[in-house]
Amino acid sequence: MSNHKPAVLILQDGTTFHGKSFGYNGTATGEICFNTGMTGYQEVFTDPSYFGQVIIMNAAHIGNYGTKPSDVESKTVKVSGVIARNLADKFSRNQADQSLDDYLKLHQIVAIHGIDTRALVTHVRQRGAMNCVISSDETSLNDLRNKLAEVPSMEGLNLAQRVSTTESYELGDPSSTKRIAVVDFGVKQHILDSLTQRGAFLKVFPQDVTFEEVEQFQPKAFFVSNGPGDPAAMTDAVELVQKMIDSNKPVFGICLGHQLIALASGATTYKMHHGHRGLNHPVLNLKTMRSEISTQNHGFAVDRASIEAISELEITHVNLNDDSLEGIARKDKPVFSVQYHPEATPGPHDSRYLFDDFIAMIN
Repeated sequence: MSNHKPAVLILQDGTTFHGKSFGYNGTATGEICFNTGMTGYQEVFTDPSYFGQVIIMNAAHIGNYGTKPSDVESKTVKVSGVIARNLADKFSRNQADQSLDDYLKLHQIVAIHGIDTRALVTHVRQRGAMNCVISSDETSLNDLRNKLAEVPSMEGLNLAQRVSTTESYELGDPSSTKRIAVVDFGVKQHILDSLTQRGAFLKVFPQDVTFEEVEQFQPKAFFVSNGPGDPAAMTDAVELVQKMIDSNKPVFGICLGHQLIALASGATTYKMHHGHRGLNHPVLNLKTMRSEISTQNHGFAVDRASIEAISELEITHVNLNDDSLEGIARKDKPVFSVQYHPEATPGPHDSRYLFDDFIAMIN
């Protein structure tokens, strides 16, 4: 590798790791989190739900198959920084057009490798999510600690406005009767693909759209997307989703969209100790009693007890690792949502039937 500059990682609790720089030289801050997936690093880095976070990749090696333009969930890298154990300086995939190191340089993403990621992940699991700073620009440790102290907590932040589209756009076949209004709080490209591949015509709206503007599209259904930040801070979005639910048209939500549907139905959310991120999380479908291996990326969750207290709601999916809530449905309206990502990318396709269910509900 061309870049062996020293780099440092400092956590909010004072824990410090020294390693080597890769990617862009500089300083980056954000909330530290970890992803348990062995593959799919490019899709992870471009997922808008990771905005504002510095991600630890659990795999012992990353970068070994390079990067290519089609392996993305948005147009730019959305993570604030990357932490890895070993970075491959050569890639094996013929379809790849550049190394991960060059890709992160291009997108100006600061990263550090040569870190004992097992020890670091164990620390985060024990101490919980916290802010951190990565630097490779020779800033003093004291100055980095001062910079870290200024980073706001993820709790209370509305970050969807930082990643949402600013202009509405359309996708799919305009002649389709399956007209779906998508509210973009940080939507992944493969969620949109999963809907258009099933014959839907989509209009994707910015996160600050009004219900009246959405209705002008004359949608047959609504989709509430994934995205970053604290759902409890998104009061306007909750009000928008409430109006969608009250329309009695089908509504489907994923991840942040699931949380907003729960809030609009009277439930509550909370910040998790360290979140769920990876492509191997087991989920139980309570309707079929079949397990699904799922892709997940969330640091907030819906409080299960608050769902159980609302007669109009039912729990449809639960996490088999910690029994947390993974899916709900309204008993009185055609509305359902899941906390995990059925479109996968990366990950298994066990849950893609949920898109079929949504289309069937529209039909």
